[in-house]
Amino acid sequence: MKKYEIMYIIRPNLESEETKNVIATLSNIFAERQSEVLELKEIGLKDLAYEINHIKKGYYVWKLVNATTEAIDEFNRVVGITESVIRHIVVKDGE
Repeated sequence: MKKYEIMYIIRPNLESEETKNVIATLSNIFAERQSEVLELKEIGLKDLAYEINHIKKGYYVWKLVNATTEAIDEFNRVVGITESVIRHIVVKDGE
């Protein structure tokens, strides 16, 4: 397992309960695949650096995970098809 930093941006127009559900769903991907979320920071609503599909703000979430490649692959697959997430990035810790 390797450490990864993950950041994703959730659409700002979701209710707080929906936002919590998205965060929980994406965190469960790691728990179900012998991986763990070491840190989770909900940065909150911030202005985007540039407009994405007419959206100017987003809800930022940062995670530090110790994960298998299977968990990272599944995270990338799920976040790619989740309409609530407008952008994401996964980087190996230390790079």
